[in-house]
Amino acid sequence: MSVTTPKGFRANGIACGIKASGAMDLSLVATSTGEPAVAVATFTQNRSAAAPVRVSKSHLAASKNSAYAVILNSGNANAANGEKGMSDAIDMTRFVAQELGVPEETVLVCSTGLIGIPLDTTPIRLGVKDLVEGLSSDQDGANRSARAIMTTDTVPKTATHLGLGFSIGSIAKGAAMIAPNMATMLSVITTDAKLTPEIAQVALSKAVDGSFNRLVIDGCTSTNDTVILLSSQVGVEPRPSVFSEALAQVCRSLADQMAMDAEGAHKLVRIRVFGALDEEHALILAKKAASSQLVQCSFYGSDPYWGRIASEFGSAGAEFDLDRLSVSYGGIEVARGGISVDFDPVALGKVMAKREILIECDLGLGSGEAMVTTTDLSPEYIAENMRTS
Repeated sequence: MSVTTPKGFRANGIACGIKASGAMDLSLVATSTGEPAVAVATFTQNRSAAAPVRVSKSHLAASKNSAYAVILNSGNANAANGEKGMSDAIDMTRFVAQELGVPEETVLVCSTGLIGIPLDTTPIRLGVKDLVEGLSSDQDGANRSARAIMTTDTVPKTATHLGLGFSIGSIAKGAAMIAPNMATMLSVITTDAKLTPEIAQVALSKAVDGSFNRLVIDGCTSTNDTVILLSSQVGVEPRPSVFSEALAQVCRSLADQMAMDAEGAHKLVRIRVFGALDEEHALILAKKAASSQLVQCSFYGSDPYWGRIASEFGSAGAEFDLDRLSVSYGGIEVARGGISVDFDPVALGKVMAKREILIECDLGLGSGEAMVTTTDLSPEYIAENMRTS
């Protein structure tokens, strides 16, 4: 049931009128225990951070990492709107707090959509009563909450994990503007595991770093990126390492779903760099290649153009020796020692025609390795992003 799978949570989503299309655009995830959840988060490092990011940060600090609810809207990012934007984000938390009868600082807020367009909070104020009254712990509530945060997403994104004595659930949205520093999109992750704020934050930061931070669609970091983890505290207290790995699995699933649903994408491509000096070195080169429009264009054309990858490695500002580089696509080697080698073009053609492709690059310098997920760059992506409406 995704976000309502863990005990102690309810969810709902409605159409309140933010989107002119009439599609669902307001979502709420809330506790059902009468007590606040332990709450931690990771946020965008974009210095143009949107008002909801700034308000949620301040509320987490004021509440000492506790939250009764998270309200999320789609259709408007409430970013670059000055003091009005801050006031509007605070109003959103106040509407929910009044309806739930909880302190304002125990409500977090997220927004997603177009940047620089004032948000009309009237539909939100009028819709919050129905939003709260419709909160449910069943599958329908979870489905509604997941759909209400979608923008250019074509499908809702959810993931769950059933552990021994605890569970994890989640909803997420994200289809483009993805090149994160801390997070990658909007996501609310719930768990009934007993966690301290310190353990929860460490686990979330690690999970985000190994999943969303290794997904590159277009090299653009959003103003609104937020991942929130809520713990209802009604389950067992798992070993930190056990919970951390379970959370990492959920985040990796969400990241993969985002890549598969990226705007106009035809292929999901994993670039594995190994033989590096260390993991950080491997990650620098993998992200450089994954962020290259020329490299992504070659994926769209099903062309194993390894020279473009080598070029990106050489311009990454990190240690690199072309004479030691070997590259393979789907297990078929196309270059060794920095030069092309013979390969079966028919077999390689089948690899490049697949929906998912693994590219492996051996730097021949050490034992470090890292993997980044990206997509191809298609005409559909340009068509989707050449307008503001």
